[in-house]
Amino acid sequence: MTSDIGSFRIDLEVENVARPGAREWVSSALVNTGAALSCFPGDLLDQLAVPPLRLRRFRQANGSVLERWTGPAFVHAAGVSTTDEVVFGELGDLILVGSRTLEGLNLRVDPVAKTLTDAGPMPLAPAHFLQ
Repeated sequence: MTSDIGSFRIDLEVENVARPGAREWVSSALVNTGAALSCFPGDLLDQLAVPPLRLRRFRQANGSVLERWTGPAFVHAAGVSTTDEVVFGELGDLILVGSRTLEGLNLRVDPVAKTLTDAGPMPLAPAHFLQ
């Protein structure tokens, strides 16, 4: 039996980094910290003219490997935004918000409340540590 404790969905917007202004709404994206990249419908990314720049390989939970294009997009969620590499999802792919997007947004998952919250100050090493 699988548990949905900690699983939840959010609504967000996606925007082309090269053509800011027009945004597309994404409803009910699954927050998945086990996925590195966020995955949005490819036709939505095509509508925004997000360029598919890299063909990547992904391993699914069942061990199978598939290929999907990725490209740069702004992701807007919970009142903040970030630039990230996102996956051009195909029919049958889950719409996901991955860990890289969450880190870029500086949001953390509250699995009990099933919400995203501000992660607080981001770590930054002072320059004198590099000497």
